[in-house]
Amino acid sequence: MNYLSGFFPLSLANLSQISLLYVGNNLISGELDPRLFSNWNRLQFLELHNNNFTGMIPSEIGLLVNLVELALSSNHFHGFVPSAIGNLTNLDALALHRNHLSGPIPSSFGNLTELTMLFLHQNEFSGTFPHSLLNCNLLVELLLFTNRLSGFVPQGLANLTSLRELHLSENNFSGPLPQVCQGAKLQLFTAAFNNFTGPIPKSLRNCTSLVRVRLHNNQLSGSLDRDFGVYPNLNYLELSHNRLEGLLSAKWGGCRNLEQLKVAGNMIKGEIPEEFGKLNRLAVLDLSSNQLVGNIPKVLGRLTSLYFLNLSNNQLSDVMPLEIGKLSSLEDLDLSENKLNGQIPGQLGECLKLHNLFLRKNYFNGSIPFQLGSLALQGSLDLSQNLLTQQIPPELAKFTMLEHLNVSHNMLSGSIPSLFGTMTSLTSIDFSYNDLEGPVPDSGFFRRASPAAFSNNKNLCGEVLGLKPCSNTSVEKETHKKNHNVPIIIVSASLSWLILYLALFILYALSRRAKRSRESKEAMVSEARNPLSILNYDGKIVYEDIIEATESFDEKYCIGSGGSGRVYKAKLTLGPVLAIKKLLCLGGEQMEKLRSFTNEIRALTEIRHKNIVKFYGFCCHGPHKFLVYDYIERGSLADVLRDDMKAKELEWSKRIKLVKDVANGLSYMHHDCVQSIIHRDISSKNVLLNDEYEACISDFGTAKILNSDSSNVTVLAGTLGYVAPELAYTVSATEKCDVYSFGVVALEVMMGKHPAELVSVLNSCLDQKDIQLILDPRIRTPADEETALEVASIVRHAVSCICVEPKSRPTMRWVSQALSEARTNV
Repeated sequence: MNYLSGFFPLSLANLSQISLLYVGNNLISGELDPRLFSNWNRLQFLELHNNNFTGMIPSEIGLLVNLVELALSSNHFHGFVPSAIGNLTNLDALALHRNHLSGPIPSSFGNLTELTMLFLHQNEFSGTFPHSLLNCNLLVELLLFTNRLSGFVPQGLANLTSLRELHLSENNFSGPLPQVCQGAKLQLFTAAFNNFTGPIPKSLRNCTSLVRVRLHNNQLSGSLDRDFGVYPNLNYLELSHNRLEGLLSAKWGGCRNLEQLKVAGNMIKGEIPEEFGKLNRLAVLDLSSNQLVGNIPKVLGRLTSLYFLNLSNNQLSDVMPLEIGKLSSLEDLDLSENKLNGQIPGQLGECLKLHNLFLRKNYFNGSIPFQLGSLALQGSLDLSQNLLTQQIPPELAKFTMLEHLNVSHNMLSGSIPSLFGTMTSLTSIDFSYNDLEGPVPDSGFFRRASPAAFSNNKNLCGEVLGLKPCSNTSVEKETHKKNHNVPIIIVSASLSWLILYLALFILYALSRRAKRSRESKEAMVSEARNPLSILNYDGKIVYEDIIEATESFDEKYCIGSGGSGRVYKAKLTLGPVLAIKKLLCLGGEQMEKLRSFTNEIRALTEIRHKNIVKFYGFCCHGPHKFLVYDYIERGSLADVLRDDMKAKELEWSKRIKLVKDVANGLSYMHHDCVQSIIHRDISSKNVLLNDEYEACISDFGTAKILNSDSSNVTVLAGTLGYVAPELAYTVSATEKCDVYSFGVVALEVMMGKHPAELVSVLNSCLDQKDIQLILDPRIRTPADEETALEVASIVRHAVSCICVEPKSRPTMRWVSQALSEARTNV
């Protein structure tokens, strides 16, 4: 890594005695001059990988007949690969991956009979699998994934008995899978996202060397229990979305290293074997969309490493086992669309890491257990289409980060607890088709909800389109019910809960008198008579409270400043701690700062996500223009990394988690909003950390809502060192700009400082030793293998995000999903 740049000097052609030329991991650009290769008769190692070379690979490279290794990967070469490379019969390793090479793979590669490694992945190769490669019977690693290859893969691959890695995924291959693993050495086999048909190769059944197998998203048939054996080294098996039949084999209990098992979307029958309780390293189990019957085995409660369990869309029956509550690592549980009955066990409240709970379309009866209020649900709670009765427990109002709530199509009675108005992250609700009555919570989100969310109930009323206004009798009746339930709340939720409940009820009564104009965002900006509009607190926090809490924005409350304004900490007398971003309007900059101010409002009103700073509202009153956010305790990631003591506290597991948090937030903005939003200023100073070291993306002053009908022309925005290089020569902003900035931030987290010049020279082929050299020296290198693998995965994915060419960068959705599987997907 010498940070070399410029063109490759032709004068190097004079080095006639050279045997090794290593200039990988630099910034060299331009085309390779064919005259370079005429005098290098002794050259054995030519390493030009991870530079900025362009043009076609010269056919004269075939003159280097003594080459043992040729690495041209991670450049910008395009066009056909010269068949003259087939003259390099001494080659042991050929790496052409991550370029823009096209056309067929030359049949002359069959002459390279000494090859042990052939890396052609992530190009644009087309045509069929070259039969001539079957001559390369010393091949150990053959990587062809992510190309445009088609046709049948020859069965003669079985003769390549030294193969340890075979990657065919993401092509257009068809026909049967090849017979592989005849030499019982194959460890990694991927053929996902193709059009393979027919049965599973018989050779796989006894291939005990397998470590990772990914065959999902094909049209493979066969019997699961007959065609697959027991694999003592296997840690990852994905067979989802094929046409497999048969049973889940009890013998798989012997795959003790298995960490992820995914066979969703097939036609698997029978019961879930009790032997699965022996898979104590299992972290992901996805058996959804099959034809499984019987009950959920109690022994699954032993799988304390399990963080994802999906058994939805089967025919499972009986009650949910109480042992599910023992799954202390569980984050996602989906048992939807089965025939489960009985009560929802209160023990689910012991799964304290649970973020998403889907139980819809079963036969659950009885009440919703109040113990669920102990959970930290942040995504979805779906209990719809069951037989649930009695009242909705007010304890569910503790889900302040919940985004989706659906309890429709049950037999729930009573009222919707008014405390639900404090669930400030909700983006969708559905209470329809129940026996609910009384007033709907009088908060902004509930008033803006679709009338369908409350339809077909007994007698709901309130400030919602389609509902009749509540009469005084209704309110008094509801008040009587609340007072009647006070002892229960005291017993179950403590005296503090009652005090909060009564305080919020008073605020509820006062807020009824608020002006209806708050429902319009545009009116909120232009209407000076309504100086503060709090989108989530619905006017309960008023302008005067913030002025009082900050003593008219006294300097002692200032916690940060930037080009557009200052940030103040405001602790309200009755309410949360807030961060107030006050706009500074100075002279000629006033219009630009006001544009940033309104831009941030536009962006943040579209967003509700746990990894994006929570936006409460804004003020546009006289001289005061400010934005109101949740206060994030630890401040910016940049400040934490600059402080040696704080950085040492940020150990590897926390760093891994916060990188995933940022990826999840950006993935949501790019792919899950109604209109995609790009941030355009992702940097370590705009990533905030709370007490639990969870990351929140902040500062949306430069954000842009993408319009598919526009060119998305923009002006240069962002922080120096994080801005994507293409913005230096184009005015078109895309999501790939954020992807680049994310890559820089992720590397900064791993290295403990901004990667600076290393951004230009790092490459995704870093081995474990290289990665250890760049890690933050202030904390010890990862001690356990799992953490080390996750750190390595983040570094490699981060490097893929900082490719100079935008189209070579992955999407944030892909990065987010890849990192979520990083514990085993390395």
